Amino acid sequence: MADKKIKIKQVRSTIGASEKQIKVVRALGLTKKDQIVEHMPSATILGMVNKVPHIVQIVE
Repeated sequence: MADKKIKIKQVRSTIGASEKQIKVVRALGLTKKDQIVEHMPSATILGMVNKVPHIVQIVE
């Protein structure tokens, strides 16, 4: 599991989101809708995903 990556997809736009939420999405590496990035499943990354569950989702 140490080399297993999770895919995070931006499913909604950040228009109308608070500035903190926009910064979290940008810190994940997402810049536009339907974009997918891969990250290691660390506590930091999973916490960031939990902060904006209405904007991003984990894709298997």
